[in-house]
Amino acid sequence: MSEKQNKSSKTKRKSVKTKKKTVVAKNKEANKANVVDDIKNIITEYDIYLFREGKHFSLYEKLGAHVIEHNNTRGTFFAVWAPNAESVSVIGNFNGWQKEANILSRREDDSGLWEGFIPNVEKGEAYKYFIRSMFDGFEVEKADPVGFYSEQPPKTASVVWEYNYNWNDAAWMKKRGKNNALDSPYSVYEVHLESWRRKPEEDMKPLSYAELAEQLTAYVKDMGYTHVELMPVTEFPFSGSWGYQVTGFFAPTSRFGTPDDFMYFVDYLHQNDIGVIMDWVPSHFPGDQHGLHFFDGTYLYEHEDPRKGYHPDWSSYIFNYGRNEIRNFLISSAHSWMERFHIDGIRVDAVASMLYLDYSRKEGEWIPNEHGGRENLDAIKFLRDLNESIYTKFPDVQTIAEESTAWPMVTRPVYTGGLGFGMKWNMGWMHDTLGYFQNETVHRSYHHNQMTFSIMYAFNENFMLSLSHDEVVHGKGSLINKMPGDDWQKFANLRAMFGFMFAHPGKKLHFMGMEFGQWKEWNHESSLDWHLLEHDTHKGLQFFIKDLNSVYKRFPALYENDFSGEGFKWIDANDSQNSVFSFVRYDKQKKHPVLIVANLTPVPRYNYRVGVPDDAKWQEILNSDAKQYGGSGMGNFGGVDSNPVPYHDEEQSINIMIPPLGIVMFAKE
Repeated sequence: MSEKQNKSSKTKRKSVKTKKKTVVAKNKEANKANVVDDIKNIITEYDIYLFREGKHFSLYEKLGAHVIEHNNTRGTFFAVWAPNAESVSVIGNFNGWQKEANILSRREDDSGLWEGFIPNVEKGEAYKYFIRSMFDGFEVEKADPVGFYSEQPPKTASVVWEYNYNWNDAAWMKKRGKNNALDSPYSVYEVHLESWRRKPEEDMKPLSYAELAEQLTAYVKDMGYTHVELMPVTEFPFSGSWGYQVTGFFAPTSRFGTPDDFMYFVDYLHQNDIGVIMDWVPSHFPGDQHGLHFFDGTYLYEHEDPRKGYHPDWSSYIFNYGRNEIRNFLISSAHSWMERFHIDGIRVDAVASMLYLDYSRKEGEWIPNEHGGRENLDAIKFLRDLNESIYTKFPDVQTIAEESTAWPMVTRPVYTGGLGFGMKWNMGWMHDTLGYFQNETVHRSYHHNQMTFSIMYAFNENFMLSLSHDEVVHGKGSLINKMPGDDWQKFANLRAMFGFMFAHPGKKLHFMGMEFGQWKEWNHESSLDWHLLEHDTHKGLQFFIKDLNSVYKRFPALYENDFSGEGFKWIDANDSQNSVFSFVRYDKQKKHPVLIVANLTPVPRYNYRVGVPDDAKWQEILNSDAKQYGGSGMGNFGGVDSNPVPYHDEEQSINIMIPPLGIVMFAKE
């Protein structure tokens, strides 16, 4: 936040603490002229009851701007929550942005809602709310908190919109419960839409939703991913925030097209059997004047005390989860994306920052809860309400927590005391794995436990293994540049790491560009370096990821039992001297196991004996050292037969060759 914004924020805090002034007499006749009885009935007494109770999860059907017909006249019904406003009016091109032309009426039920019908205001009209506060004559122009569409940044007005899209994804919607199930394959491609691919013929302009629909879908489908995860597409003012500073919680960003264009984008992916997850940010919001901050001249959406309401890491504001109206607002936002845009899941950003009152704060900078603890009890209730409501109304989707601590039972049901998420990012696995692979290979034997420790807790939660955008920004360098050695070793290491990732229990996610070994750190202002695919090394890595996705989806042992210890067994976790790891993954029936053996040194391991659970021929289904991937071509000639030589506590064993910096997978023929 700039110095100017900080000063403004401090001034606002001071103004709220001043004595409340006498409210100026309202012009009741002017208000009534904008509202008639049947229009008022759009928001019913039952709506108000749910709103007060914190149980109204479809606010988008009531608040915001809705094009309707009244008394044979088309126009727009507006409704907004501003309980501490002295007056609220709608301003836009349709009235010359005159502040007194269209004054809304305050409901008489103390809900704090203002409403009104304005004739002849149609789809496409830009508007804001002009709010005059009860406090100190504070006046401000605000975008609609429940607005469905926004002007393209840097403009900040909301836009009246009505949806006219006809969906064609019925086949996907019918089966997505299976596609999103915890015992199904889940290989996620994380995408930043603005920088995935740009148009060189148009000054590197980002692709539109329609262009992304065709190009991204074709690529993701060819590569074999099951889902895409979109970095935030909820409207945001500053591209440098990557979308994580949200001002429009109900509006897809207008950078790439209209809300209907975004629907087409999701629909097109669904028609090609690709699920869509979106990043969703209920943890904080920015201080931009047109946004939620200090909305009606008071700290309405956030806490007034900065020890609870201001986020020091992101110079942003923290929602007051203790207010029923705020829980309504946020949960309605999540529901709207699933109801209106057919989103298949949300990845909830920065959950840890919500759970702990002392997150990124020093002693004296936070306020304990009523029991003297550091847990944010209001946020815990909100997250439980969120997950309960989503899985009740949308049982075929997933909610995924980005939670970086050891908070217990994140993915356990609310009725057992959990937070109720479907999955959680495994940050511990990510840190240990990257830490191990960044070691020079000669030192890896001393860090063997970094690759085995994750199994100790792998089944405590429903984990997703993530190598996200966070690992390739802020000077961390690209994934390929984290790997030691010469170029050959870097690519071999990266293939081995991805192979280990897909063999390890847990669902999978990696960020765009990692799949072909982009050298440069990710830059949100430019396209990925697609020209690198002209080189065999990068093309080979991409080909490996494609085959890895194919093998992953073909063998249920690699995904069916991700969250149960029944699906994993070490063969040998202790060969630190050779930096070799061997284990078995099991399907639910335990009839079709997959054996994985990884050699994480550049030394080939000949005649390496491994115990196996069955007497059979073990077919080599994947070898990261294959020549088509850029490897040296060492392997096992398609497979090996087991023989009755007891080894590794198994009655049968096989004698194999493990390629340098390679991972091989075997399945019974």
